[in-house]
Amino acid sequence: MDLSGALQRLGEDDPNAAVAKAKEQLESLDSVTLNIAVTGETGAGKSAFINAFRGLGDDDDNSAPTGITETTTQITMYTDPMKSNIQLWDLPGIGTPKFKANKFLKEVKFETYDLFIIISSERFKENDVILAKEMQKKKKSFYFVRTKIDNDIRSVAQKRNFNEQQVLCTIREDCNRNLKEVGNPKVFLISSYDLGKYDFQDLVETLELDLSERKRFALVQAVPVCSLAMLEKKKEYMKNLIWLPALASGLVALVPYPGLSLVIDKTVLMAFLLRCHYNLGLNEKSLIKLSERMDKPVSQLQSAIKSPLTLAVVNTLATRPCASMTTKPVKSLDDLLDSKFLVNSFLNATQAFKATYTVLSGALNDMINDMRQVLQAAGVDE
Repeated sequence: MDLSGALQRLGEDDPNAAVAKAKEQLESLDSVTLNIAVTGETGAGKSAFINAFRGLGDDDDNSAPTGITETTTQITMYTDPMKSNIQLWDLPGIGTPKFKANKFLKEVKFETYDLFIIISSERFKENDVILAKEMQKKKKSFYFVRTKIDNDIRSVAQKRNFNEQQVLCTIREDCNRNLKEVGNPKVFLISSYDLGKYDFQDLVETLELDLSERKRFALVQAVPVCSLAMLEKKKEYMKNLIWLPALASGLVALVPYPGLSLVIDKTVLMAFLLRCHYNLGLNEKSLIKLSERMDKPVSQLQSAIKSPLTLAVVNTLATRPCASMTTKPVKSLDDLLDSKFLVNSFLNATQAFKATYTVLSGALNDMINDMRQVLQAAGVDE
């Protein structure tokens, strides 16, 4: 995208107004609230799914409590660890002694939530169908998720002539038979302990279709990078966003003072790079969770990060030295941005915008390549 395209997209002719509006839109990305309700019968794995969606393990701080008995006794809201505007609501199991189906339907405020995920760890039952029918009446989006697929696969893996795809097909057909009353909806097969397998990617892509553009972005930036396919999805979203920070950096070249060199608001650029860093899963907590899931040393994953810019971002956020990641001195992010712009002297807005856009595009590509190498080092396949 060029400068004229960016101004046209914002609907502004005045450059100063365009810069202000670009900053406002960037800030608004973190204020769009997405509410996802997770419900189903007792013991279906609602809390484990919520934890996985938030990139947390069941024993992590602020994780939803899990167990073999009903652990959710009241409606509880959990936020994404990085983005408080992403809210997942753990609803008590429908059909429990404390929450009979009729009481559940009366007390759950359907208008609060953007969409519902109905979870079962076995076959979908009468209460699930009752709930789905009520959502149809209220014109709310809902999706059926069959969890604990990894347990099902393990239980039959030693049988003669075992065929994983055939097992998955059988489970899917069984679920569909029990959901005919609600119009044969699609069922997503998921393991909350390995989102990279089965239908999680398909679920996310289906959820996107029923959300506005802003809420769609909120969804995709919140889900963990559990596969190469999810990394590519995040890449596309971040690429489509680059023009905003490029413009919001407040290029002095937009103001018509002849001969004035470029001055950029590096805080805007740094904020965008930090957003990419977290969204792509390059932050320390995400790497630790990936190492635990794939049973690989976290140092092995960290050593896959090579680009100077990614290392600079990591170093900016590090609470302790990152000696395990590189033996070379790591430039500060501030110095690195300076070095990328010092070679140029801009005389007009078009040159300035193009250069800033190019720098951010290159930075995003570096981070994507680094995260791809991290996933490969972890043994994550497509």
